Amino acid sequence: MTGITSFGAYIPRLRLQRQAIGEANAWFAPGNARAKGERAMANWDEDSVTMAVEAGRDCLPAADAIADRAFIDAIYFASTSMPFADRQNGGIAARALSLSENISSFDLTASQRAGTSALIAGLDAVAGGRAKAPLVLAGEKRKARAASAQELAFGDAAAALTLGRENVIAKFLGSHSLTVDFIDHFRGEGEEFDYNWEERWIRDEGYTRLVPQAVTVLLEKTGVKAADIAHFIMPCPFAKFDATLAKRCGIAPEAVRDNLAATVGDCGSARALLMLVYALQHAGPGEKILVVQFGNGVDALLFETTDALSGFSRGGVTAALGRRRPETNYMKFLAFNGLVDIEKGMRAEIDKKTALTVVYRKSDMLTGLVGGKCRQCGTAQFPRTRICVNPNCKAVDSQDPYSFAEQEGTVLSWSADFLTYSMSPPNHYGMITFADGGRFMADITDVEQGSIDSGTKVKMVFRIKDFDSKRGFVRYFWKAVPV
Repeated sequence: MTGITSFGAYIPRLRLQRQAIGEANAWFAPGNARAKGERAMANWDEDSVTMAVEAGRDCLPAADAIADRAFIDAIYFASTSMPFADRQNGGIAARALSLSENISSFDLTASQRAGTSALIAGLDAVAGGRAKAPLVLAGEKRKARAASAQELAFGDAAAALTLGRENVIAKFLGSHSLTVDFIDHFRGEGEEFDYNWEERWIRDEGYTRLVPQAVTVLLEKTGVKAADIAHFIMPCPFAKFDATLAKRCGIAPEAVRDNLAATVGDCGSARALLMLVYALQHAGPGEKILVVQFGNGVDALLFETTDALSGFSRGGVTAALGRRRPETNYMKFLAFNGLVDIEKGMRAEIDKKTALTVVYRKSDMLTGLVGGKCRQCGTAQFPRTRICVNPNCKAVDSQDPYSFAEQEGTVLSWSADFLTYSMSPPNHYGMITFADGGRFMADITDVEQGSIDSGTKVKMVFRIKDFDSKRGFVRYFWKAVPV
């Protein structure tokens, strides 16, 4: 039996209120002034990779990140907003998740179907014996022009799934894909924003014609009746049109699942997988789930949940939706996404060239937050050194790799600095200590002024440390977030 063995999701804490967008642009686009709902808004130090890493952490075992994740033997990363055009983005995520180097990795992009195509590729790899336990990640942080419909509709989020043959919670029944060069939107080389075509054309000639065609073929291939579908998942930019297409395919209206448009927004290639995670969190055993993703064709996948789903628990979309803070500052959103050129001051005028040799040699420490733990006395330390830091031990070459990423920390001392340049002042940082040993100075993110104090419990998150704008390089590290 091939299928899904675990799931995870990540939605940024900030939720930009659409009314704030509409009111700010009412002078130009008065029709948007009464926009409803909210869209997930990534912090300045988040991108598609960091969000995918957080979704992967929600999906994967966490007790011992290095040992417990050794079973993953392939990674598929899907996004149309990858930070690097010529560097494997999935490789960054793999290192951040402390996965083995002995895995295959793939980046999938250039279509809204990238997420479902990555899922199909992973399932095919399991069925064909190429991989036993692949991890599929999808994350998006897309830009849109101010006052555009896309600015209101888009949202930032990520989803993760592990696949395999054992402990399957959703059995894979089959898939069907259509590859059609139907251009509903496109983004050319070097462009920041999508160019979008006329909505009625997209709806009537695209979705209406292609989606039923793919669904009909898939149901015929699998021998499943449309009436047996308990969960119909189809991201769609048109309100209630997913229900219209479900009816056209013979699927009951009550099977149509929430597309998260009002609470998260359109998170591109990650959206279908995010909806799938949400559906799995509410499904019972023996229920059939149909996933459809439109984009230069159609991907359609069919799953059936198993008894193993009962009692299976992850934070997933449910926890991520509850972990929110409303944001009404539209200018902050523009600044975080590089849509306004703010005066950063002289303190930001430093050359942030990154030594790529150090990134390579210290990748487990810098990207994976791996330190050491002494085999003789059990003391953990960061960074790992040849000599144990315990003054009563001082053993030599006694340290095994030890991940601090999943360890809860405590703020020993801290500062909220308005003098240091920060995209979101004040710049919070402090000394973080861990119960088994180890301490280091770290930035503190996703925090409000006045909410941090000595003794505050924190967890570590993978984030952007800074940008080398001269060379287009993004440097990552781990930061602390209040629990």
